[in-house]
Amino acid sequence: MTGLAAFMETFNYFNYFTEIEEYFWRKRGAHLLVSPLDWAIVETWQKAGVPLEAVLKGIDRAFESWSRSRRAAGGRQLKSLAYCVDAVLDAAEEASEAAAGAGPEIRRTQPAAEPFSREELNKYLERNAARLRAAAEKRRATHAALATRLNETAKRLDDARTLLESPSALDLEDLERRLTVLEEKLTASLSADADEEAMLAIRREMDRSLAPYRRKMSADQLAQLERQYIQKRLYELFEVPRLSLFYLA
Repeated sequence: MTGLAAFMETFNYFNYFTEIEEYFWRKRGAHLLVSPLDWAIVETWQKAGVPLEAVLKGIDRAFESWSRSRRAAGGRQLKSLAYCVDAVLDAAEEASEAAAGAGPEIRRTQPAAEPFSREELNKYLERNAARLRAAAEKRRATHAALATRLNETAKRLDDARTLLESPSALDLEDLERRLTVLEEKLTASLSADADEEAMLAIRREMDRSLAPYRRKMSADQLAQLERQYIQKRLYELFEVPRLSLFYLA
């Protein structure tokens, strides 16, 4: 078993973001909105295939480390998941090493149930197509090329809904792959159509958010995190929905 199917075997794939967000809230003792930086960090973990259990273990370790620091002694709170990056990656590496030494996995004979109904999937795709068309109409006069891309993407979502009508088993991996391709094309269009001042404002915001953590991250980690951060803010700027099944929950 590979790809999305194997990932879903490890943990509740589609609740990945929610589980991490709520766990971080509980550790902080405050139900606060997760920042764009925190959301981008979770996306980098998700795309790297970091198991949920490793993320939660890393968060625990980061809070333990923080509790022993001078900043905690001075009354400061751990405010961002960025402080947890190293601990999460260490926990993920340990999980990978443990899995490698555990021998062959015993396969389950009972097939896994679909994580949500086809009706839920249909409504999700329909809702995103409607939001894309609304965004296209709003930008038609000022961003004609982007409006065309948004309408084309909405049409592709309509086409994807026909896959749900098949009586055969639903291939979620293939559906997610289709949505990922659409997101990649859409992201390129959003980047191309964003004006210079908007991009500058996003980068300034990103640099302020990342400044306290740059020394703790590798160049690769920073590059990936910056891409995810900019992508998230562009989608918000143009009022465009994310398409991945991760966002269905």
